[in-house]
Amino acid sequence: MTTAQQPENKVQQARTVAELVDYIQALTIEIQELYCLDEIPWVLGVSWGKDSSTVLQLVWNAIAGLPPEKRTKTVYVITTDTQVENPVVSAWVRKSLQNLKVAAKKQGMPIDPHLLQPVIEDTFWVNLIGKGYPAPRNQFRWCTPRLKINPANQFIREIVRANGETILVLGTRKAESSKRAATMKKHQIDRVRDRLSPNASLPNSLIYTPIEDWSNNDVWIYLNQCDNPWGQSNKELFAMYRGATADNECPLVVDTSTPSCGDSRFGCWVCTLVNKDKSMEAMIQNDEEKEWMQPLLDIRNELDIKDDRDKRDFRRIWGDVQLFERNKNGEISVEPIPGPYTKHWREHWLRRLLEAQTKTRRTAPENMRDITLITLEEMSEIRRIWLEDKHEFDDSLPRIYQEVTGEEFQDPRPGADYSLLGRDEWIVLEEICEGDAMHLELMAKLLDTERQYRKKTRRVGIYETLEKCFNTSSRSPEDAIKNARLKRELSEAVSQGDVAKVKQMTLGDVAAINEVDEGESESDEQVTWASMKFSKRNSKE
Repeated sequence: MTTAQQPENKVQQARTVAELVDYIQALTIEIQELYCLDEIPWVLGVSWGKDSSTVLQLVWNAIAGLPPEKRTKTVYVITTDTQVENPVVSAWVRKSLQNLKVAAKKQGMPIDPHLLQPVIEDTFWVNLIGKGYPAPRNQFRWCTPRLKINPANQFIREIVRANGETILVLGTRKAESSKRAATMKKHQIDRVRDRLSPNASLPNSLIYTPIEDWSNNDVWIYLNQCDNPWGQSNKELFAMYRGATADNECPLVVDTSTPSCGDSRFGCWVCTLVNKDKSMEAMIQNDEEKEWMQPLLDIRNELDIKDDRDKRDFRRIWGDVQLFERNKNGEISVEPIPGPYTKHWREHWLRRLLEAQTKTRRTAPENMRDITLITLEEMSEIRRIWLEDKHEFDDSLPRIYQEVTGEEFQDPRPGADYSLLGRDEWIVLEEICEGDAMHLELMAKLLDTERQYRKKTRRVGIYETLEKCFNTSSRSPEDAIKNARLKRELSEAVSQGDVAKVKQMTLGDVAAINEVDEGESESDEQVTWASMKFSKRNSKE
């Protein structure tokens, strides 16, 4: 197969316009030969940024140059909608996808576009507001697999199951970063065919990266000089990148000495993996018509705080206290790993999001006033998690929704509005627990567990579930953390073979139990945290 030859160290060297034209011609032949070589379907992943748009345009033009009888192999064009993309970019993506679909049908091109989305359980707001996952950090980057990788991989697996294998065409370039260059170079070594690298995460899938050695300037020269074959304006894309640059400066590329605005980065407007959302900030700064996005930027900045421990539970999401060694200013301390956002803060983020959605629908341009920051289906799933998984039977989501929007919440889930317990019972329980958050949580879990099992014909497993309620919620935060420290110390003593310390700690537990037993001489009732709380209340009366 003919391959487009690259001079050595071409990534570092500037390519002249004439060299780029010659290279594009050779690359077109390479794409055509690779396309006609076998019956393996192609999956072309696009974000509709400059790089993936360039690859899609190159592939389209190459296939369009083939006789109609050779355009037999489907090229699946997939775009992942994370549902938290920059709204301006999201609108561009949907417009581009629609134009692509219409043009492909009209021109007889074997292009099959698909808009992929994460399943409801994996969306950003279901995880953050529903489950209480903290805003993503590099140490806990839970968003990328759920929002981007899983939907694309699921689609690719389906193509592989149907056809045996597939070729994934991507717009990745070595010039994007040194890390990307190193990864691509590593995969080049393992290539099984010319220009095709193995996919480490997906079996029977090969990766083709046509513009791997292109620079930012190469990309912009191509997009500005070559007409878009599906009717979209590349100059619109260019203007969008320019608007996302802080100084609003994105010069027209006329030769290799002119810098481009290729460093503008688009992504999720909620992203806290970067210090600032520079692209959205620049859009708001450069264009008065985009000032309506300010509420979104405010939420993003509020989520992105250095220390959010006061907003999070002292336990992990499954209810256990887990400790870690913290080094702060040279002082080592063993502290609990903060868990999910507390009930108060989950409700706070929902309220802030609905307020932003309501405001943007009033202030956005006419073509953006149907903007949806959180879907009805997502809110239904959040409500289910709060009610069924977290046992928060006060059912605060419909109340918050009505307070913010002035509309009644219409839950699409069948039977969602039926409940034996509600806000009134929650208020009574709060009064009984006298401000003790752990006591309230335990009582709510016990009551709601009984309610859930009440509907079942067989109550198998209820005792284990009730026991789990006590294991996770019957101790005060101080006692739960103290117990976790004791377990940690005992585990370390066992691993170090410190028999004396193990005996000391275990005998200490036995002594504490004996003290409790002696105090129960007049009664066989077991002394528990819950019984102590009730006896304390009775003594007050």
